Amino acid sequence: MNRIEALAQKEKLSREKVFRDPVHDYIHIQDQMILDLIDTKEFQRLRRIKQLGTSSYTFHGAEHSRFNHSLGVYEITRRIVDKFARSYASQDPYDGLWQTQERMLVLCAALLHDIGHGPFSHTFEQIFHTDHEALTQAIITSPETEINRVLRRFGDEFPLKVASVINKTYENKQVVQLISSQLDADRMDYLLRDAYYAGVSYGTFDITRILRVIRPFNKQIAFDFSGMHAVEDYIISRYQMYMQVYFHPVSRGMEEVLQSLLARAKHCYLNHPDKMKTPIGLLEPFLMNKWQLQDYLSLDDTILSSYFTHWLREDDAILADLAYRFLNRKSFKSILTNNDEKNQLEIALRNELFKAGFDPKYYLSENSSFDLPYDYYRPNHSNSKIQIELVTKTGQVVELSQVSALVHSLAGKTNGDHRLYFPRELFEFLYQIPADQLNEDQRMILVAHANERNDVTHIQQRLF
Repeated sequence: MNRIEALAQKEKLSREKVFRDPVHDYIHIQDQMILDLIDTKEFQRLRRIKQLGTSSYTFHGAEHSRFNHSLGVYEITRRIVDKFARSYASQDPYDGLWQTQERMLVLCAALLHDIGHGPFSHTFEQIFHTDHEALTQAIITSPETEINRVLRRFGDEFPLKVASVINKTYENKQVVQLISSQLDADRMDYLLRDAYYAGVSYGTFDITRILRVIRPFNKQIAFDFSGMHAVEDYIISRYQMYMQVYFHPVSRGMEEVLQSLLARAKHCYLNHPDKMKTPIGLLEPFLMNKWQLQDYLSLDDTILSSYFTHWLREDDAILADLAYRFLNRKSFKSILTNNDEKNQLEIALRNELFKAGFDPKYYLSENSSFDLPYDYYRPNHSNSKIQIELVTKTGQVVELSQVSALVHSLAGKTNGDHRLYFPRELFEFLYQIPADQLNEDQRMILVAHANERNDVTHIQQRLF
């Protein structure tokens, strides 16, 4: 037993605590450190950060938070490592099995893996140039945070170890793969949780079976061959969730409205601060690009939403209009396009928006959303994935797509689309013009819109 194991043993709760959870039934807390991390102000802040951002405008039940998700990732990880300790505990340094002394490290990393997410995370990052992954590590390693003080009970180096798991540099790859791989605790929880709250069945898969067949093998994480169909089901579920939920055109349209809103606010406060009625003290450090970690931790979805409400009363017409659109679900409309058509179509839209009185800088945007459901190991690729491996009863290792026709059909292929977003009022205007009076730009826009709605082959050529 090493020092961290001894300290963890001392901090074991005499009676475990539980959180009731709609996805995992109960989340079991057995360690004082985990309970104390949950009680820190940085972790409690995650209650005020939505997991799915603008998706709740499409799937109204999807109001769950990153707090929910982080507890779920912890619980899945706890179940896995407790099983590993029972059935696959390492007996010598070279057997490639589970090192039981890693338990507290992987549980802390699982719980804290999303601690750096900000309000409307990915949109905020694009406008204010933040990085949630770097901020996750900063929150864990900064002496200013309550999380860091809790972690340092296990030694001054312990926060650095937790951060190294999250940035994938920790030496024990089994620990890293449980949190970040093509089949990890993070992905398993968000698929199940997002599907539950969105009210869809696409993300469901047999997690009980996957937790039964997952195993440490040769210093990696692998799965028993007998569980191939459960793993296959997970891959298909992930593909369907991206296509049907995460990439939904309306959710992306609201994301584009939000991005334009924040960009316009940044412009107004930097260029005409004297004309603005609403003080935005908590956002000012980000406008000036002089923010500190505590500035970031002061923000959440509710803070930004309160600013949006105040911006409805601003004199700047664009800012007030975009705030109205976001708060009242007036999503931008979109047209499906591809690289061959995009430039000409974008020019046509820009010309027509300008004529209609819309500034294309804030009322025209491109959204490209693509996902790679699964990939096998490609040593010469810059972003090579760790492949999912199955282990037979005789110890033979086989890569998943070699034995699953379904997974093979998805392996190495990105799926998604390019869309151009703009106010729906443009369509209302164009459809009022008699067909024989349409100019070339107007006709191009309407033909692209008609093709998406009516021609299935046209759609398939773009998506596949």
